[in-house]
Amino acid sequence: MTRISQIDLDDSGLPPPTPEIEQERKVAIYDLLEDNTFVLPVREDRPVPDGPYHVNLAIRDKRLVFDVATEAAEKAAEFHLSLGPFRQVVKDYFQICESYFDAVKKLPPSQIETIDMARRGIHNEGSRVLQERLEGKVEVDTDTARRLFTLICVLHFGG
Repeated sequence: MTRISQIDLDDSGLPPPTPEIEQERKVAIYDLLEDNTFVLPVREDRPVPDGPYHVNLAIRDKRLVFDVATEAAEKAAEFHLSLGPFRQVVKDYFQICESYFDAVKKLPPSQIETIDMARRGIHNEGSRVLQERLEGKVEVDTDTARRLFTLICVLHFGG
């Protein structure tokens, strides 16, 4: 019961994503819902509501907002993260993704593989930053952090 069963992105007011970004979003959401770990820590002043959880991700006032509810729509948690620590890694990730999408169209497989390895490295860095920022708020495994980082990038793309 320590998992996400539904995830929504509040992209209201953002420009429509490119087809590539929309595909990244769909894959990340599908993979996240198939397999994830999302554990809210015990707090001294209140019990932790049982999961699975519905998570709404949004960017508000230049902060990343995780709004977490139970399947019965009871508020489970809400936390806000500064976007500052994500800016450079998101920028790097978009640059390498753009190179990757261009490479797929015209370069041989060996060069595409090299760019994809770099893309995965930057993606891993972003998920590491996310896990550090979530420390004490929620525990996520590496795969969950990677998928959430992709969704943060989707929100950044529009913002």
